[in-house]
Amino acid sequence: MNMQQIMAQAQRMQKDIMAKKDQIDKMSFEGKSDWVVINFKGNRSVDSVEIVNDAAFDKENKDILSDMIMLAIKDGLAKIDKETEDKLGSYGNMGGLL
Repeated sequence: MNMQQIMAQAQRMQKDIMAKKDQIDKMSFEGKSDWVVINFKGNRSVDSVEIVNDAAFDKENKDILSDMIMLAIKDGLAKIDKETEDKLGSYGNMGGLL
């Protein structure tokens, strides 16, 4: 295999990776536990947090707890993203792997 063929193959792989990443980014995912349902996008953003065990909380406390859970999730994901960027940022142009 010559260098042109290798480069062409790498470009095809990069396009394929980008297309699949775009598909995943547009998807929705739901995380569940006995008390909480969290909706995510494929790009790891949090769409919503819902407390499903209404009996344990009044309306105001339920809303506050939902907000606090969402903030904690976003904070944790942001830390993961920062660490990933710090460690792998130099590879960011390799097919959108980040």
